[in-house]
Amino acid sequence: MATIMETQRSLCTSAVDDALLTWMEAFLNARKAEGRAAGSLRFYKQKLKLFLDYCQAYAIDRISQITPAFIRYYLLYLRESNHNEGGTHAAFRSLRAFLNWYENEAMPEGWGNPIRKVKAPKVPTEPLEPVSQETIASMIKVCDRGTFTGDRDAAILLCLLDTGARASEFLNVDLDDLNQASGAILIRKGKGGKPRTVFLGRHSRRLLRRYLNHRTDACPALWVTHPRVSSARLGYDELRGVIHRRSVDAQVVEPTLHDFRRAFAIAMLRNGTNMYTLAKLMGHEGTAVLEKYVKQTSQDTEGAHRRAGPVDNSELLGLV
Repeated sequence: MATIMETQRSLCTSAVDDALLTWMEAFLNARKAEGRAAGSLRFYKQKLKLFLDYCQAYAIDRISQITPAFIRYYLLYLRESNHNEGGTHAAFRSLRAFLNWYENEAMPEGWGNPIRKVKAPKVPTEPLEPVSQETIASMIKVCDRGTFTGDRDAAILLCLLDTGARASEFLNVDLDDLNQASGAILIRKGKGGKPRTVFLGRHSRRLLRRYLNHRTDACPALWVTHPRVSSARLGYDELRGVIHRRSVDAQVVEPTLHDFRRAFAIAMLRNGTNMYTLAKLMGHEGTAVLEKYVKQTSQDTEGAHRRAGPVDNSELLGLV
C-alpha cells in the first residue's frame, strides 16, 4: 500500500490522472481522515481489492476505462465465484461509495459516473441462519481448559454470543470498560461513534474470570494474544483464527463472526425482548434492520403450537 505522502504526490502530479490504484488509496485515506471505524476501513479495503484484482485481470488501470457493462460483468463474476447475494451487494456498495467520492473529489470534466447506470443487486429478504448453540457448545468443549488459550477461547465464544457486539467493538474493549460484578461492558465507540453498554450473564462472567486469572501482563485490552508482559491486543485476523481453529477441532461448520451477532438477536427476540430494547443493545438507530428477524421468531411460535397445541395434543382429538 502506498503511504499518504506517496498518494498525495501522485494526485498532485497531474490533475487529469485517473489511475485507479492511486485514487483508491486516496479514497481510503479520506475515509480514515473522516474518523471511520477500523471495521469500516477494513470493509472498504477488502471489497475494493476484489474489484481492483478483477480490473487488473482485464488490464484496466484507469477509472475512465470502467463502464456500466464492465461493472455488471464484475457483479456476475462475483455471483459465479460463490459470493452470496449479501456479499455481492456489499461489493457493489463499496464500489459505489468509491466512484461517487471520486466524482465529487476530482470533478473530472466530461466523465460520466458508470455506477449511476447500474442497478444494485438484490439482497436476500430472509436473514441468514445464526450460529446454533449446539455448534458453540461443541466448540467450547474442545477448548483445552485450564490453559490460557483454552480459557480465553472459551470465554471469547460465550462473550461474543452474550454481548451481540460487532467484532471491532468486541476487540476494542479495555479492562477498564468491564464491570466484573454486574457484567456491564462499555462500548466506547460503536457504529457512528456512539457509545452504549452491553452485558454479560453470570455464566459468561464465570468463564471470563477463568481467562482473566491467567493475565499477568500490563496490556489494557480485555482480549490479548498472550498472558505475559509481551502480550498485545487481539486483532481481527486473530479472532477469526480462534473461530476457525475451534470449529475445525470440533468438526463443525465454521461460523462467521457476524453469525454470533445474529444468534444474539434471534435469541433475545425468542426470549421476549422487545425490538426497541434490542436495537439499543445492538447499537442500531431504529428497528428497521431487526424487523427481518421477526419472521423467524414467528415461525418459532407456529412450530411451538404445532408441537404443543391443546387440541391436537389431547384426548379431544377422539371427538373430531
